[in-house]
Amino acid sequence: MMGPAHSLSGAAAWLGVGAAAAAADRAMPWPVLVVGALICAGAALAPDLDHKSATISRAFGPVSKALCEIVDKLSYAVYKATKKPGDPRRTGGHRTLTHTWLWAVMIGGGASALAVLGGRWAVLALLFIHMVLAVEGLLWRAARMSSDILVWLLGATSAWILAGVLDKPGNGSDWLFSAPGQEYLWLGLPILLGALVHDIGDALTVSGCPILWPIPVGRKRWYPIGPPKAIRFRAGSWVELKVLMPVFMLLGGVGGAAALNVI
Repeated sequence: MMGPAHSLSGAAAWLGVGAAAAAADRAMPWPVLVVGALICAGAALAPDLDHKSATISRAFGPVSKALCEIVDKLSYAVYKATKKPGDPRRTGGHRTLTHTWLWAVMIGGGASALAVLGGRWAVLALLFIHMVLAVEGLLWRAARMSSDILVWLLGATSAWILAGVLDKPGNGSDWLFSAPGQEYLWLGLPILLGALVHDIGDALTVSGCPILWPIPVGRKRWYPIGPPKAIRFRAGSWVELKVLMPVFMLLGGVGGAAALNVI
């Protein structure tokens, strides 16, 4: 799928988690719901860091472009080293390593560890990165018409404000983990979820997605998981724009209302 649909699906997924948490009598404070939805919307763009034309590869200028080159080469090297006889030959690493459940777990776990071990500045860095990506994904028309510097300033300002809101007693920094020093351990959850939602979205397209790697399926280790080919669609097609994106908006609205006990 394209960036806007990925971001909408990420936000809707976290709002759905919020609804489930409320149903389980573990309701999220509203700042956790909002911040988690924005982080998840941003994180839902992250797996495409292996593609030079992707939103995330352009979002942070030369830094993300250079990182894209590294991730692409790393993904391709892992693909070549682990492929089975049934896996096709490739010339790049797009939709390989970063589009797997293992990668999602690694970046989610890494983000949680960074938030706990790195303190406030690490939390601010994670928020900044994902706020910028959320702006690029959810407000993509405005973001493309604006300069990168304005988007970065909006991301930095949002990160600073939201971190201050979360830090206030009862606002959710310790929503899930309350032990001293572990308050922001939950930050890895929307990042993990965003990556998985991205993979599921790509699995719906004609190319499928090797979510299960490194678990082999038949003669392939990079098996492109997806529904029957007859119901798959091309990225950017009318199915994505006219059907899926409105559905994500509707589901997000219902999930947010349920999470806040409005319905």
